[in-house]
Parts: sequence; structure tokens; C-alpha cells
Amino acid sequence: MKLIAWLDEISNRDVDVVGGKGASLGEMWNAGFPVPPAFVVTADAYRYFIRENKLDKKIREILKDIDVNNPEELNRKSEEIRRLILNAKMPKDLEISIIESYNRLCEESNGEDAFVAVRSSATAEDLPDASFAGQQETYLNVKGAENVVKAVQKCFASLFTPRAIFYREQKGFDHLDVALAVVVQKMINSEKAGVLFTVNPINHNYEEMVVEGAWGLGEGVVSGAVTPDTYIIDKKTLTPKSISIARKDIMFIRDEKGETKKVETPEDLKEKRVLSEEELRKLGEIGLSIEKHYGRPMDIEWAIERGNIYMLQGRPITTLKENSNSGKTLEKSQESGEILLKGIGASPGLASGKVKIIRDIKEIDKIEEGDVLVTKMTTPDMVPAMKKASAIVTDDGGLTCHAAIISRELGTPCVVGTQRATEVLKDNMLVTVDGEKGIVYRGEIKRGDKKKEEKREISTGAPVIITATEIMVNVSMPEVAERAAATGADGVGLLRAEHMILETGVHPIKILREKGEDALVEVFAEGIRKVADAFYPRPVTYRTLDAPTDEFRGLEGGEDEPVEQNPMLGWRGIRRSLDEKDILKCELLAIKKLRSEGYKNIRLMIPLVTNASEVRKVKELAREIGLELGKDVEFGVMVETPAAALIIEDIIKEGIDFVSLGTNDLTQYTIAIDRNNELVAKYYRENHPAVLKLIEYVIKTCKKHGVKTSICGQAGSRPSMVEKLVRWGIDSISANIDAIDTIRKTVARTEQRIILETIRDGRFSRD
Repeated sequence: MKLIAWLDEISNRDVDVVGGKGASLGEMWNAGFPVPPAFVVTADAYRYFIRENKLDKKIREILKDIDVNNPEELNRKSEEIRRLILNAKMPKDLEISIIESYNRLCEESNGEDAFVAVRSSATAEDLPDASFAGQQETYLNVKGAENVVKAVQKCFASLFTPRAIFYREQKGFDHLDVALAVVVQKMINSEKAGVLFTVNPINHNYEEMVVEGAWGLGEGVVSGAVTPDTYIIDKKTLTPKSISIARKDIMFIRDEKGETKKVETPEDLKEKRVLSEEELRKLGEIGLSIEKHYGRPMDIEWAIERGNIYMLQGRPITTLKENSNSGKTLEKSQESGEILLKGIGASPGLASGKVKIIRDIKEIDKIEEGDVLVTKMTTPDMVPAMKKASAIVTDDGGLTCHAAIISRELGTPCVVGTQRATEVLKDNMLVTVDGEKGIVYRGEIKRGDKKKEEKREISTGAPVIITATEIMVNVSMPEVAERAAATGADGVGLLRAEHMILETGVHPIKILREKGEDALVEVFAEGIRKVADAFYPRPVTYRTLDAPTDEFRGLEGGEDEPVEQNPMLGWRGIRRSLDEKDILKCELLAIKKLRSEGYKNIRLMIPLVTNASEVRKVKELAREIGLELGKDVEFGVMVETPAAALIIEDIIKEGIDFVSLGTNDLTQYTIAIDRNNELVAKYYRENHPAVLKLIEYVIKTCKKHGVKTSICGQAGSRPSMVEKLVRWGIDSISANIDAIDTIRKTVARTEQRIILETIRDGRFSRD
């Protein structure tokens, strides 16, 4: 039984012994890459620790029949196991082995007690079918033999955090089959650090590398706490194709006590470029060599100390997949099928299937996998059927209607605003839907499969932020969280609450009356948790319920919903939530519960604000349940009414952290256009001068008061609007899933143009 292994004894084949992280470091060390010296407390040592303290049976008994979907039970059992491990005695021979190895590491350095990083390395980490990376603990700047032993034991305990237990249960891993090794590595006190991707994870370009860098320790970049500079490198010439210099207000350092500390970046470094051309070239050379050695794209953490470059970690991009059959489109020569209908192409793609016409919500059971759903207009309670459909066609609607938004999120081809689909098309008729051109053809058109770029999914193990303006994503349904996270977005700018309720099929009031407060809290918590977990630690902005009465009427228990002539102008948004405080209270309790589970990445915002007093009342209600909005949770408002835009300073005085511009509603309320009415769709213009003036006023007013601004309406997915938003100084843009890449490129191009204009105007001061 080998308790300790040094890097020169380790290769990539030793994952079972030293875990993914340890194996990768050993492989790079022996290949001659600049890796700081380290030893590994092996997985055998962990098993020995568990066996000697007779913990295996106790752990198995505690986890027997665990319900990981019950957060209270999961947290309780996790804490019980971790307490067992932390209170157990480290076997004497293992303790001595760790101490002797640490002393040897110190001697090989400068003879004094060295600062080390103590990192967990799971034996299933970074495997193609499992991503254990980041689930266990890391302890930085540990000094002294006794402290190293304690940190190793803490790492052992971290194998049973709630998140780790939940993940193993979901993946079907036996908890005692997964072991933990611990890497003890000399700490690099870096002046600059970051991450290097040997393929571009944004546009999947294999001819580019992406380097991120920030001042101080790499913890800021890896955790997402610091927005780094981003350099896109040409792999052939190793020269920058694009440089984005971020404002780096904070940095992580090792203080005089040896503790990792977050401090304000010195003023002269905040907007200074981190990496020189020479440093980029050297990093590029090492990155290429590591990629060549492994024979696959790599995600590498690096650090620079006193001019020397070190590789702290390297791992394959384990979720990189190719699907050569994806993205089929019609060849031009084969677009001669009979056209049955034309409408507005609302979600790109091409699909064929049998027509199923839905005239009433009670008919949604007609839809089977692969059918083409045809209806006057989709409603939120049709979402289960929409998920089965190969394509969606509607009589009504425009680009911002329900069918369009949900189809884009699902990646389902969709044509809206045909006016006559439910008349022209017949049940079981075979059709082909072109969601890009807005055309419905008769029959299944025989076509050659024109291959688009191979579809790849990139691991988001480390955040990739290539613009100063953050690029966020809109999420309507928790089920698409993984797909949304795979876009590389900086977070969720809008997580809608409505579908969490609609998925239950039961009105929230009925849930409250029959099952109680806890049941409704869990409905919200479960939905938010899925998204927060997929994006962690990137922020997720949850919008409280904004349910027009017509959307909830079809739910079980929704018979008492009032009938309104125009629900969009009726009882909805925060005005309804403040009338139905019991429901709003459950949403706030769900946020509080998730915060206690460790999800610190959740933000809260309220919709359809028209009065500053609404902000005050929500904060008072939150305070009653022990949640301090603005302190415990970042708190903001949707600006989607002209009223909110015009009194934005009054709203700011009530204490908010951010605003999000909801341009879909702001446009229709400003220019008196029903956005779901195809008869007036041609008049619906988000770039109407009145709408633009309101948006510009809000952004500039918020900037003056230090309040962050974002946009989550359909306008945020339009490049022409994005250019204006960036110039006005917006902090983030939240776009639909399918628009992320386009918007990211537009933002980067606009930011570069602004820098160039500044230089030409003589307003740029060189370092």
C-alpha cells in the first residue's frame, strides 16, 4: 500500500491512485513542463484512513435510502459524515508520512517551512463520463506540518459535501467506490495568473487559443470573482488576434500572515494590460506543447512568479463532443417543395413531422414525440407538448411571443404569425418546417444533408469572459439549464419563475391550501436550484412570478382566475405579488433556503415595477422572513414600464443593486403595440426613438448612481441594438441561448472600436 507518491513517480495512468489532478500534474512534470514540486497523499491513504477508523459501515448506514432531493435531509447527512471524518484520528504512520513528505518539500525549496496548496483530487475526476472537478475542497497558503495534516483531513471530509453526494447519487456512483487523493504542492506567490484554453471555447475554433489573465493569485480568475483580460491567440503565429482589457478592481494576494486575501487592485494596475506579447508567446508555446503531448484540447491553469511561468493544473476538456449529423438545412436546389404557408421565422432549424392541431389546452396529449405542433398561439401550459414537438407553427405572434421565445430556448424550429396554419394544415398531414425562412412545405422534402460546423459542447470548468460587458443568457425553463450553461455565458440575466409553476399543472394557491407553505417553497427552490447548480458560481438572476391571469387559468385550481380583456395590462407582475403576499413569501423563502445550501450565486429581481413604494414593500416582506435584500442577496428591478424608467432615481433611492431592461414590455407600453398581435407586428419597433431615449436615460442615470444595468428583452439579442447599449455603458447583456455567440462577437467588436476611437481622438494615455 503506497501512502505517498511524488510527481516523478506519477503518470496519466495513475488516476486510480492519485486522482485526476494528481495524475495530470505528474504527467506534465515528467514531460518536462514547468510544474511546481508536489507530492500526493494517495487514494490508498484515504481508504486506509476510512478503514482504520471503521467509518465505511457508518457512512453507508447514514446514506442508506437518502433522498437527495430533500435539501434538509441531504445537508444533515452530509454534515454528519463530515463530522465523523474530521473527528476521526489520523493513523500515526500516515500522519508521519505526510509530515516527512512536507519536510522534504521544504528542504527542496529553501529549507524553511513552505507555503503549500492542499488540493483534493478525486479518483473519478475529469473522466469522460463524470465531472467531479471542483466538487471537493482546496486550501491555499497552508504552512507548517501540522496544518498540512489537518488540511488533508479536511479534504477527505469534503468528499461528502451535499453537492458531491447529490452528484454521485444522480450519476449512480457508489459513494465508497469513489476515493480521494490529496495534492500538496508548493504555492506559487504569483504576480499574475489565469487560465489557458488550447481551443477557443466560445466559437469552437481549433486554430485559436484563449488566454485569461489577472493580477495576483489565480483564485480570482478560476472562481469568477475577477473579470480577467482576455487574449485570443492565433495558434500558427502565436500573436494576439484580439485583446480585451478588463477593469480589474480586486485581486487575490497572500498577506503577511500567509492568508489568501481579497484586496483592492492598485489604481495603476486596474486597467493595465496584464500580459506582454512575450509572455503570451511563451504561454502559447507551452499550451501547444501540452496539447500535443496529450493529443487533445486542454484547459490549463498558469501563474507567473518573478518572471517564471508555472503550470498549476491541466485537464482535458472532457465534454468536447462532435455530432456530424447536427444542423441539417435544405440545399438550395432542393427547396422546390410546395409551399403551404409563410410566416415569420422565429427559431432557426429544419424539421419534418406529422401535423397535430391543438385548439384547446385539453388536447395537448395528442402530441407525440416528433409531431409538428400547430396552434393559434402557444401558452405556458403547452410547454410539455412543445418539448416533444419536432417543430412549432402558430397562427399568431411575432418574434417576441411565447412560441418564439420557448422554441429558441428548446432549439426547436418555429414559424409564427402565419395567420391560417390551423385552417390550411390538417391533422396527420406530413410537413417540413423551415424555422429560419418562415416557410412550411408539404411533405418531407428529400434533401442532401448539408453539414454545418460540427456541433461541440465545451466544458465550463473555468469561466470564460472575453468582453468587459458581461454576456448573460435568458432561461425560461430549468430543464434547459445545462444547454444554457454550455454557451459559456457569464451567468443568467433572466430566470423566469412561471414555468416552475406551470410544470406542476397546479395553481400556486391550490398548492398552498392543500399541501402547505413548504410544498410551494420546494417547487420554486427545485427549479432555481437546477439552474444555480448548472451555472455555479456564475450569477443567476431569478425574477419573481409575472403571471398574467390567462396563463394560470388553465391550471388545476385556476378556475377563479379573473377574466381580463387585456391581461398584459392587468393583474400581473409585482402588483399581483404584493396582493398575494403568501406566494411572494414562498419565493423569498426558497431563495433563503438555497442560500443556506451554499448557492451564493442567486440574485433576485421583481417585475413590472411602476412605483418606488413597491420596492420598499418587497424589502419589508423579505426582512420579515430574515432575508436582507441588497445585503444577503443582490436585489434589482425590471424596468419594463415607462413609469419605472422615468422615476428610476426614486427607485434607486430605495436601495437596489441593479436594473434589467425588459424591452419586450417597455416597447409595447411605450408605443401602444400589442406584441402578440400579428396585424400590428410591423409597427413593433424596439429601436423607436422614444424607446431608445428611455433606455439611454436609465443606463446613464444608473451609472451615475453606481447601479449596474442589464437588458433581458428580445432587443438584447439584436446586434444593431447591442452596439448602442455598449456605447451607453451597459454592464451586461442577456440574450437568448441561440444568440449568445453572435452577441458576444458584436460586443467584442464594439468595445474594440470604442478603444480605437479613443486612441484616435487622443484620449488614451499609455502606461
